[in-house]
Amino acid sequence: MGYFAARSAPFGVVATEVVTAAFYNFAPERVAKALPAAWDVASPSDVLRLRRDSAVAALRRYGVTDTEAAAAAELAEKAARSAPLDGRPLFAANVALDWPDDPVARLWHAVTLLREQRGDGHVAVLTAFGISGRESNVLHAAAGRVPAEMIMRSRDYDEEQWRHYGERLARRGLLDGDGALTDAGRNLKQRIEDATDQLALSALEALDDDEVERLFQALTPITRKVVAAGDVPAATPMGLGRDDLHDDSAHLG
Repeated sequence: MGYFAARSAPFGVVATEVVTAAFYNFAPERVAKALPAAWDVASPSDVLRLRRDSAVAALRRYGVTDTEAAAAAELAEKAARSAPLDGRPLFAANVALDWPDDPVARLWHAVTLLREQRGDGHVAVLTAFGISGRESNVLHAAAGRVPAEMIMRSRDYDEEQWRHYGERLARRGLLDGDGALTDAGRNLKQRIEDATDQLALSALEALDDDEVERLFQALTPITRKVVAAGDVPAATPMGLGRDDLHDDSAHLG
């Protein structure tokens, strides 16, 4: 309930179908378990305040200072304010929120915008390639990004449902009989990731190359502090890796 309320709060109180569509890969029944019941506990405005305050408190506990937050926030905000809005509902809903004055809160808001901007773009790419939200989880696991058991648990699949969506992908020639990616599946997965990256680059168009490098140099030490604190699990459903933190370069070109 906390997850669905916190991430959908920028929409306000909307039909659960709207949240299901925007979040894309959750079962409608999972969303309906949390919404609209969450709004009987706290209003969207209360949830927005709590998610900001708790994020800021956590970042400060990790040792993030106002000085380093302000340096990163300046560039992240410049990027977020000019990032394309079209076709990106979660990003748009967060854009409509007021910018906080506190430097740590401002940084958190800016990177939240960039996260949702990229996420909306990823949903658009999946839709364009004909991969449903539920199929995308199976494809992601087959690519070895996350264990199938983790996705099944966090996204509400039983064995029958997982097999059902795997069979749909197999009929398209994307998975083999053992549920592993075929050559066509690997090719499609890579095209999805490349297209998502390409769309996400539009969020950095307001920054020149020097500013992009400075943004990465400012964000990487903060990210290292977050990881070192130990609250973020080593494995997540998105399959995020920590190897990219070995340096702070954007690796442009």
